[in-house]
Amino acid sequence: MDQQPPGEQPPSAPVEGPVTCYRHPGRETSISCTRCDRPICPDCMVSASVGFQCPDCVRQGSGTGHSPAASRPRTIAGGTVAADPRLITKILLGINVAVFVAVLAKGALVDDLVLLGRARFSEYGPLDGIAEGQWYRLVTSMFLHQEVWHIAFNMLGLWWLGGPLEAALGRARYITLYMLSGLAGSALTYWLAEPNQPSLGASGAIFGLLGATAVLMRRLNYDMRPVFALLAINLVITFNPWGGIAWQAHVGGLIAGTLIAIGMVHAPRERRNAVQYGTCAVALVVVVLIVVLRTASLT
Repeated sequence: MDQQPPGEQPPSAPVEGPVTCYRHPGRETSISCTRCDRPICPDCMVSASVGFQCPDCVRQGSGTGHSPAASRPRTIAGGTVAADPRLITKILLGINVAVFVAVLAKGALVDDLVLLGRARFSEYGPLDGIAEGQWYRLVTSMFLHQEVWHIAFNMLGLWWLGGPLEAALGRARYITLYMLSGLAGSALTYWLAEPNQPSLGASGAIFGLLGATAVLMRRLNYDMRPVFALLAINLVITFNPWGGIAWQAHVGGLIAGTLIAIGMVHAPRERRNAVQYGTCAVALVVVVLIVVLRTASLT
């Protein structure tokens, strides 16, 4: 019979420590990922069709049959949640300011970029305008400002309205809404204003954001009184008796922005892309149709 040497203790069995989350070593857990079997704490576990998965498996789309993008969080309109929810708004603001500075440096740029139906800038000069094939004026006029108060007012509106809308819609839908609203404002101005009446400014796009904000707040069941008050104030300014404001751009942008936003935030999930693409396509077709018919009437 073997004897233990004096002063020595029998070896003890190894004792296993508590299981901890692989991302948070200080947190004990009894839950593991159903895909990779790594331990995860309640803060890390993501509900799956069966059990829970860890963030890494969700990010990689591991075993789900979907691409990694399918697991990313989505906005109310189905857009991807971005790290910087104001990136496009900042870019748009930067473009407007850059064009304003360029105009300050070279005032003649206004004649080349302003919205104009059909007219001459000088008595014996050539005809210029959209009706003469310069369709780019529908877009360039959206970023053109001459007065400090004008660009300041529009950029404040872009910042206040654009940021929340960009976060709610996602970048692609937001820039589509902005550009189509601005184009609708330009098209209605081209249609209804005198051919020799120049027009410029981002107001059409800003009014589109205002209409979209009203739709979004109604969809989220927010208090509508502030946005109605803001809309009323802007409409009073638009139709002031002193003139000087292209009300056509405001009305066109407001109508387009409202209708496009309805299609974006109220589209049923199972047919979301079809409804959203269809709404934007209809808006673009209407803009093109207005421009083509107006051009035919002027030439």
